[in-house]
Amino acid sequence: MNQKIIPLLVVSAVIISACDLKGTTGAASSAPTVKKEDAVASVNGQYISKTTLEDLEKDLAQRSQGQATTFPKDKLVDELVQREILVQDAMQKKLDQSPEVIAQLDAAKKAILTQASLQNYLKANPITEAEIKKEYDSKVGGANGTEYKASHILVKTEDEAKKIIAELDKGEKFVKHANKHSLDAKESQNGGDLGWFSSSQMVAPFSEAVAKLEKGKYTKTPVKTQFGWHVILSEDSRKQTAPPLEAVKEQLTPMLQRQKIQAMVDNLRKQAKVEILLPKEEPKLATPAPAPAEAASAPTPVATPAEPAKEAEKPAEPAKTEPAKK
Repeated sequence: MNQKIIPLLVVSAVIISACDLKGTTGAASSAPTVKKEDAVASVNGQYISKTTLEDLEKDLAQRSQGQATTFPKDKLVDELVQREILVQDAMQKKLDQSPEVIAQLDAAKKAILTQASLQNYLKANPITEAEIKKEYDSKVGGANGTEYKASHILVKTEDEAKKIIAELDKGEKFVKHANKHSLDAKESQNGGDLGWFSSSQMVAPFSEAVAKLEKGKYTKTPVKTQFGWHVILSEDSRKQTAPPLEAVKEQLTPMLQRQKIQAMVDNLRKQAKVEILLPKEEPKLATPAPAPAEAASAPTPVATPAEPAKEAEKPAEPAKTEPAKK
């Protein structure tokens, strides 16, 4: 990509620009002085450092997400010059003293310090090969080797579920009742289809019931989970082969990093004196929604309530396996 960089890229890089502001905050004013030999350009006597150029290159590389997008250095320097000109203009107009800008600078500073804290922790506590192997054995390699295909009807009460089972016993179609009564299928009209999943992707009562069902059979008694009452139809099952460790290693590492970070934050919170001043809202009844993150079509019961923070952290399942429904 050799055309000129989109003007005012600074708009989408407020945090980086905020770091360049000199004399606006204690942190900015303490920035090291740039020498001419360490600079790539000068604007009204203010040097722009080589490090700033390198940071911009890294930032653009991260945003490209692996795409073969490159920018000539002279264009990047032009961008930095534009930023410096705008910074100096803002300083001359004393915009750095306005309440709005001060608030934005404070927010940018906090965002930067937040990332610095997390990066510092991960640097001191890197993910080890042993941790990756343990997580692999637990979540991927240690799977029971069977995945299931099923549909379900989710209702609020046991009596509703029993009435549906009675209708199914009379020969009524499962799909018909799912589309009419299921909290998951009323809008999607998908007949309660859950697709393929492994036992670990379902809450325990649900997965245990599915594992006991014969192909083509439905549960004769309602299955209770924290989401409500289910009538489950087993459609098929198949053996699955776990992917090799190397195939999911890149997915396991950031997942473990998030777990470590969450544990660190939880520990810090326990040590902190926290007082929530916002009044508590009364809980509202809501129709269970599809599990977020990995599959928009995934119905609610696949989410594991005990591990809400991990819903988006499941590694890729073996070939032909549907997206994780956690």
